[in-house]
Amino acid sequence: MAIHDPDLLAQGERVLGADFAAMHERVLQVTALTSRLNALPFDDEAGKVEMLEGILGRPLPAGLTIYPPFYTDHGLRLELGKRVFINQGCTFLDYAGIRLGDGVMVGPKATFITMGHPVDPDERRRFLSGAPIDVAENVWIGAGATILPGVSIGRDAVIAAGAIVADDVPAASLVAGPKGTVRRSW
Repeated sequence: MAIHDPDLLAQGERVLGADFAAMHERVLQVTALTSRLNALPFDDEAGKVEMLEGILGRPLPAGLTIYPPFYTDHGLRLELGKRVFINQGCTFLDYAGIRLGDGVMVGPKATFITMGHPVDPDERRRFLSGAPIDVAENVWIGAGATILPGVSIGRDAVIAAGAIVADDVPAASLVAGPKGTVRRSW
């Protein structure tokens, strides 16, 4: 996605492109909603449901548990299954789409990132790139894990605390280490 309007940029004007401007507006709206969510008393269940439904743009699935603070940049592309548990301090940068299947558990301070910038320095400030994240059913994401754009995680897999997951994870496997590596399968 181009950050600036390419025709105007060619003329020396740095005007946000339409897609980026729309994304930016949504980020501002969702940041306001998450700020209110994260300031609510912990036992204000009705308030949390109202804020989360505003963030996600739809009713909450059955059995969803989210412990604030909770952060997302878009919300509308965050699909949460039934009985998903998200612990405190998690971040979901979901513009390219994140799906958490039924029964997924997410440890505190886990981060899911679907967007980034090109490595090339000439393109870095001009474009965003991204890919969706898909997490199958009954996956456990450990505390402080980071899931990068385009990753798919198979059913029943476990991502160890602190792992950085840049590659797809097979079903029923444990991924650990600073660059998430399959350590064993069952």
